[in-house]
Amino acid sequence: MMRQYELVDRVRRYNPDTDEALLDRAYVYAMRAHGTQLRASGDPYFSHPLEVAAILTDLELDDATIVAALLHDTIEDTGATKAEIEKLFGKQIADLVEGLTKIKKLDLVSKQAKQAENLRKLLLAIADDVRVLLVKLADRLHNMRTLKYVPQEKRDRVAQETLDIYAPLAARMGMQDMREELEDLSFRQLSADAYTSITTRVEELRERNGPLVEEIERELQDELSARGIPARVKGREKRPYSIWRKMERKAIGFEQLSDLYGFRVIVQGVEDCYRALGVVHMKWPIVPGRFKDYISTPKPNDYRSVHTTVIGPRRQRVELQIRTQDMEDIAEYGIAAHALYKDESGAQSIILSNESRAYAWLRKTIENLSQGLSPEEFLEHTKLELFHDQVFCFTPKGRLIALPRRATPIDFAYAVHTDVGNTAVGCKINGTIAPLVSELKNGDEVEIITSKAQTPPGAWETIAVTGKARAAVRRATRTAVRAQYAGLGRKIAERAFARAGKAFGEEALAKAMPRLARTSLDDVFAAVGRGEIKTDDLIRAVYPDWSAPRPDERGTGGRAPTGEGWFELKKGQNLKFKIPDAAEHPAAIPIRGINGDLPVRFAPNGGAVPGDRIVGILTPGEGITIYPIHSRELQHFEDAPERWLDVRWDVDELTDGRFPAQIVVTAVNEPGSLAQVATGIAERNGNIEGISMRSRSPDFTEMVIDLGVFDLRHLNGIISDLRSRAVVSSVERSSG
Repeated sequence: MMRQYELVDRVRRYNPDTDEALLDRAYVYAMRAHGTQLRASGDPYFSHPLEVAAILTDLELDDATIVAALLHDTIEDTGATKAEIEKLFGKQIADLVEGLTKIKKLDLVSKQAKQAENLRKLLLAIADDVRVLLVKLADRLHNMRTLKYVPQEKRDRVAQETLDIYAPLAARMGMQDMREELEDLSFRQLSADAYTSITTRVEELRERNGPLVEEIERELQDELSARGIPARVKGREKRPYSIWRKMERKAIGFEQLSDLYGFRVIVQGVEDCYRALGVVHMKWPIVPGRFKDYISTPKPNDYRSVHTTVIGPRRQRVELQIRTQDMEDIAEYGIAAHALYKDESGAQSIILSNESRAYAWLRKTIENLSQGLSPEEFLEHTKLELFHDQVFCFTPKGRLIALPRRATPIDFAYAVHTDVGNTAVGCKINGTIAPLVSELKNGDEVEIITSKAQTPPGAWETIAVTGKARAAVRRATRTAVRAQYAGLGRKIAERAFARAGKAFGEEALAKAMPRLARTSLDDVFAAVGRGEIKTDDLIRAVYPDWSAPRPDERGTGGRAPTGEGWFELKKGQNLKFKIPDAAEHPAAIPIRGINGDLPVRFAPNGGAVPGDRIVGILTPGEGITIYPIHSRELQHFEDAPERWLDVRWDVDELTDGRFPAQIVVTAVNEPGSLAQVATGIAERNGNIEGISMRSRSPDFTEMVIDLGVFDLRHLNGIISDLRSRAVVSSVERSSG
């Protein structure tokens, strides 16, 4: 176990002005607080916070962070209190320890909703001071190194939590070495057989290739020195988890992997990076498509380097990362490499820079907490942000937008601004019109075309890759649907009050809201539109003395009958419906189609088209279903007059919108009959949206065809054309 003076020496190595007395005091306090407590391994418990502190000295963190590491388990596992720690060590350290105590209680591998809420708490705990996360990552790293002493059932949970949350967080903070070790330790626990297989194959390859890495290092070093470029070359094999993930992603075997070796070339300045790149490309042939310049466009976690892959010595693929020493520090230590020395009250401490891209990402993620996302949506958004590799695209003005792999212009639009995403109708990629579902590539310039009349289709949720875009589409969809239901509810309410002979007024409704258990008029109207509040109850809430008419007084729900509709039922019975006429009954609700401003759908197995006399049936939670008056399905609603709505068509004669209809065609069973039917429909500009066929006899085939047509005249024209064809025996419109 490390001694006091050894810990102080480790800190003094990078911070000569360290507060030795503070470190000594924390060391003694933590050791006494943990007393005789033991770890699962049998070691004194105090050895754990001491090792955590040692890991953080490798990151060259400030005295406060090292002290917080020594004390991080005292509040949770001993009799220490925050007040006592604040009195002895100051408020800053006490706050750090309290933040770590909150994180320790979180279970990040649980049911999704609970995991989401705990991830919220984790990010909030590190929002004020990112050093909380750095201590937690060091704590998790030491726990993973000693995982073998933990009971088996707990090991998998801890390893999964590490792989799902902490390793990606380390990556986002730019701490690649810590990330890779966390991933390998988790991989070894969760997939022991795969881990053993890969490490065995790597060892066999190492024996077969001999000192290959050293040879490549030496040849690279000599080549650069000969060109006057001082450089340091470090080579290594890829880590087991990295190898396994690549095999999984590309669905290839170990033998097919060609770049198991990676080399870092450390040079003195940025200009030397590109000079070294030129030397390498002149010496060895490059592998096409494997060049990436993260110096000109750094990753969101501040990572900067030039990547290339060449066919090097022994015809071996060699992956090179060329960078300066400052870039190397950031690649290894991430956000901790942004530490700045700052004099406060005569003492030097390390203050983490808030200017790092990694910290900016963290702050942005925290901001999402205030956007009203559900726990599941927040979890989805954060995990997508954590796990995906990046592509870098540009706005026409040159703003850099970092997105996950496989992102689309939809994701790009929402990354620019939510309003841009909600109004997007098209895009240009590198100056060329392209679909919004196109997959973006590194370096693409994307221009989003917008329209204020646009609302995002719900289908975008399945197309978008980023959590922000998905959540925004869901919110916009919910808002649009709610607006549709509110619009429908208002129309229903106005007509219900008119039928009851009562005045309709928003002021009177507002006073009745407490009786309706709603907080706004929009809520009231939306509830009426969804069928959650019956119109009788709505009227009674405003006029308590009003009584609804008896069923036999309602007739057809108060509609003004102006015609009759008949159809024959299965048993030869006739059922009669009263049909509202739009001209004589202007109170009917206007219907414009499924893309209008009301939650409307058309009856299955038949649909309805302009020109049909129609009836609306209100279904709670689903809106209005429009039936033609001849539909057999209406018999199912005969005993529910409160669900019947007077509706009328409100479509422009020049509209290009299509409406659903279904026809039943009986055709001669011979080759080419389907083609003739389809040709007849196409020649009349009908659109076949679905078709099913069955043989009714050896001589005839019945085709049930779903069509998209403009109106009743258009449908009748198609039917007339089909009836005139020799292969067609009969054509009838489906009655539902």
